Amino acid sequence: MGGSRVAIIKTSPETVVSDYARLLEMAGVDEFLKKGATTIRKDNISWHMFFPGANTTPWQLEGVAKGLRSRGFDDLVVVENETVVTNASKGERLNKFNPIFEKSRLPVLYNFRDDHMKWEVYHPKARMRVLDKVFPEGIRIPDYFHGKNIVHLPTVKTHIYATTTCSMKNAFGGLLNNRRHYTHSRIHETLVDLLHIQKEIHGGIFAVADGTTFGNGPGPRTMFPVIKDLILASGDCVALDAVASSLMGFEPMDLDYIRIAHEDGLGTGVLDDIEVVGEPIAKHREKFSVGDNVASLVGDALWFGPMKRMQKLFFHTPLVNLFILGSFLYHDYLWYPTEGRRRVRRWMDSPWGDLFKKYE
Repeated sequence: MGGSRVAIIKTSPETVVSDYARLLEMAGVDEFLKKGATTIRKDNISWHMFFPGANTTPWQLEGVAKGLRSRGFDDLVVVENETVVTNASKGERLNKFNPIFEKSRLPVLYNFRDDHMKWEVYHPKARMRVLDKVFPEGIRIPDYFHGKNIVHLPTVKTHIYATTTCSMKNAFGGLLNNRRHYTHSRIHETLVDLLHIQKEIHGGIFAVADGTTFGNGPGPRTMFPVIKDLILASGDCVALDAVASSLMGFEPMDLDYIRIAHEDGLGTGVLDDIEVVGEPIAKHREKFSVGDNVASLVGDALWFGPMKRMQKLFFHTPLVNLFILGSFLYHDYLWYPTEGRRRVRRWMDSPWGDLFKKYE
């Protein structure tokens, strides 16, 4: 598959909001979204705590809203999700989303609230690799998503299970409920299944990634923020993730979720077949590594290691609450108050930190 385009702009805190509008045009957003349809903006709260590189940024929310409206996409709505270890309302507050929701007149819906949307069994037309096996009782997705455009708003970072994460994994929260952790041992095939489903249900798909700060290390939370001053966009999620992975020093086709999606014809994973407009990849490529933390070592043992056969005991029974509590205590009450806050303070002394402080 050829012809996929990824736009990359080198930006600054002074120009980033207007640069997002320019980025949408460079990436050809009008070609990928259905005019007249409601457009879901699916942001990314990997952690309800504020941590640079982990979550959608306020300038990303603001810039993309202005850019979409300037091109006639006026019916915009934000859809949020929660996980067993993240709180959406807390994440919106600490990451300063709420001022943008108000300023940009963005209604917010929550896929975990029954008064906002219902979860229904969906029967994909495409052959599923794992989701039908992980959820034999039926793959449930929000009824609200059908027929609507979706614009993913991820960041560029490494990930302890997927190696890298950007636009494809952003659907993980929106389309799967709070039992999505069942899929961690088959995460790569899960992301491909979800992209198949997205292609079937949405009017259009587009992705805009904030790379003003990349995340390096045991993502999506306990990372080292790396300021890169880049923003990226594409109507091809596979191509966008391939470029993002390459910018972090990984060979895209060595990552199973990109390779399988490419082989299934869902997008372009081979860099030579991607038209990159704007900044060249080679100029900004660095060598990132995922590494481990306490939580990832436990996860590796349970999801991929010698205890893999006991997954259902640990994660499909009330025993899962012990792991949820352990993750919450480790990330929020051990790592963040010690090492995490030090990394945040260093970042807050940067020009991007100054911009973040202005969003009140």
